[in-house]
Amino acid sequence: QVQLEESGGGLVQAGGSLRLSCAAFGRDFSLYRMGWFRQAPGKERDFVSAINWSGGNRYYADFVKGRFTISGDTAKNTVYLHMNSLKPEDTAVYYCAAGIVSNRWYATVGAYGYWGQGTQVAVSS
Repeated sequence: QVQLEESGGGLVQAGGSLRLSCAAFGRDFSLYRMGWFRQAPGKERDFVSAINWSGGNRYYADFVKGRFTISGDTAKNTVYLHMNSLKPEDTAVYYCAAGIVSNRWYATVGAYGYWGQGTQVAVSS
């Protein structure tokens, strides 16, 4: 059974940093694309970042470029989202996702077949 477990969320002041982790269990994810999405109250789930473990390609939403970094540890089957210079508008539930996703669809929610339960990030001003 595939499971994705996020951790690392919390409350931080604006300008601060957090590191989210997503541990993946249940299969070999080496051919998968791992993504991070976020959803604020009353809003749609938005793409944040993605990584293709097989090639190491990384993708970012424009609103996080230069502030967030995605990385993966294949030995631990864990993906990280390093978040720096956090802003109040980054407040959301952050979700980890996994799927066999082509380059064309890496930012599309429906392209990912597996999701974690989410971890809350709150940034105070």
